[in-house]
Amino acid sequence: MTPTEYLKQEHRSIEEMLQVMEAVCKKLEGGEQVSTDDLNNIVEFIKVFADKFHHGKEEDLLFTAMVDAGIPKEGGPVGVMLMEHDMGRNFVKGMSEAIEDYGNGNKDASAKIIENARNYASLLSNHIYKEDNILYPMADMHLSEEKQNELLGEFNVVQENIATETYNDLLNRLKELKGKYLS
Repeated sequence: MTPTEYLKQEHRSIEEMLQVMEAVCKKLEGGEQVSTDDLNNIVEFIKVFADKFHHGKEEDLLFTAMVDAGIPKEGGPVGVMLMEHDMGRNFVKGMSEAIEDYGNGNKDASAKIIENARNYASLLSNHIYKEDNILYPMADMHLSEEKQNELLGEFNVVQENIATETYNDLLNRLKELKGKYLS
């Protein structure tokens, strides 16, 4: 497995959560109540799995290696991906704030949840497509086999440093949410 194949596997889990988010948005639009626990679990998955674990590997390891290999950061694809990561964080912050208001009984907050969730999902869907089809192939072409093996070792260290149970717990929550909203 290459580092980019590893990251693509994580993309598939993130895309599944984006599908859950859309199903939740449709329920909220229909005036249905959605559990704040479920909403908070969605946000936690995004903050921890997508951002901390996945984007952390990209930002701290893969993108750094790509820049070291001569792929420009500023004005190049790496810079665009970093900017999009930041945009995503802002949508997630908006979701978190709206969920808090929703949990406090503010029914108008559901519109803000929907807006931020859909903006995030749209951004991430396009972002993942660009990484899978443009950025990752660039990485595969520019990074030596030795560097790719080094990155995989670093990914494994990251994986070991985070509690494996946390990682697995997030994937189990994703599975539960999929069962609840996608079946």
